[in-house]
Amino acid sequence: MSSVNKESLREEFDLLKARFERLCAQEKMGSESRALFQAMLMLFELLMAVFMEKRTTKDSHNSSKPSSQTHGDDTAAGRPGAKGKGKAQNNARSSNTRTVETVQVAQVHVCETCGEDLDNTPCDGHERRTKIDLVFEKVVSHVDAEIKQCPRCQEQTKGRFPADMPGPLQYGPGVKAYALNLLITQMVSLKRVQQLILTLIGQVLSEATLLKYVMQLHHGLKRWEESAIAQLLAMPAMHVDETAFRVDRRNDWIHVCSAGEITCKFLHPNRGREAMDAIGVIPRYGGVVIHDCWASYLAYDHCGHALCGSHLLRELTFVVDANGYAWAANMKRLLQQTCVLVAKRKNKKLSRSEYKNLQKRYRTILSRGERELPAIPPRQNGKRGRIAKTDAHNLWERLKQYETAVLLFAKRPYVSFTNNRAERDLRMSKVKQKVSGCFRTRAFAEAYCRISSYLQTMANKGYNPLLAIHLALSGHLYIQEGE
Repeated sequence: MSSVNKESLREEFDLLKARFERLCAQEKMGSESRALFQAMLMLFELLMAVFMEKRTTKDSHNSSKPSSQTHGDDTAAGRPGAKGKGKAQNNARSSNTRTVETVQVAQVHVCETCGEDLDNTPCDGHERRTKIDLVFEKVVSHVDAEIKQCPRCQEQTKGRFPADMPGPLQYGPGVKAYALNLLITQMVSLKRVQQLILTLIGQVLSEATLLKYVMQLHHGLKRWEESAIAQLLAMPAMHVDETAFRVDRRNDWIHVCSAGEITCKFLHPNRGREAMDAIGVIPRYGGVVIHDCWASYLAYDHCGHALCGSHLLRELTFVVDANGYAWAANMKRLLQQTCVLVAKRKNKKLSRSEYKNLQKRYRTILSRGERELPAIPPRQNGKRGRIAKTDAHNLWERLKQYETAVLLFAKRPYVSFTNNRAERDLRMSKVKQKVSGCFRTRAFAEAYCRISSYLQTMANKGYNPLLAIHLALSGHLYIQEGE
């Protein structure tokens, strides 16, 4: 071979295998030589599959690696049609905003052509031009409490201050909502929030004051979180995922559970079963859990499971890129075609006969793939542990074992093909981590999870973050929900 690459290696192996089979057919090889060469060819084919997987670069196109960790960023920003703007807001504004609108009339007094006086001529119509501007207004409210001395008992009595003015100086809900929106939604650092508020009101809010607002909102949303979890448990399908999150110089994990308009994020030091049991959502859930085939999720057998199609398609793409297996290309095509067909249906599912036909094609592809994959050598005597397998073998076994979970999107209309919802809900947490580096205390990391869950849920309902924070701080959130 002039050069070692995937194509030349595969061609050379096919030639050697064909030559061996030809010699066997001509009975020019003894039984011992034939057994020896068959074992060598089996081992060489397995090593070749491993070599091709090692030589194939993994990126966001053929694996779960994010685009930030690959050489080229080919994410949604570069794809046509990926310009979703999310749910439209309901145009409701927070209570500390107002619009001052004025109308001026540009009068016509004389004709520009002949100079005729037009003061008494009726107007035929108007042409309007509009200018919109922002004027930041600082509102300072003073309350002077009278102090009087009783002429009878000589004791002093002081007037009562409003309940929202417990100290000599405090900031109103507009300042609180603006600061919290910058910290949580816009992910601005504490120092920059201080600078932005200074430019608006001419006063510096200390870090302790800003963090106090965060904890105040965190405690105020405890009832909301309990209500959101109850709504999640009543949903027929739920998206789940997890991602690493730096807290106090160590890796904690954010676990997300999403369904409908509800998003709930929870922080735990662990990633697996122990964390899920402590959070207590999945152990009490009886619907379908949509995930990326993480073993800890599959350990819960009391609920249904659906595997993320996007993860499977990327893994199939890698197998095709690495080894060019026909079964992987056929499986990828089958899943993509079924996804498009289901998306076009009004009832978002296949008929019973169509689903049976899908199962038949699915199993046929896997049967052909078993013959196409190189054989795994048997375990040697005395050896312990799992047998090492290629990525293609592992993917084939997963598709075979979890057929129902892979194809459930075609059978249940409430089960989506991908787990992109949970991944989108976690994406901003990674951006927050890039801005902040890490959270120094666990309490504020938990506060971030609860507040960001609430703001994402309200955004799904069409509320802008300033209004959502106003509702939570004032207590009107529970009035709107009928509590």
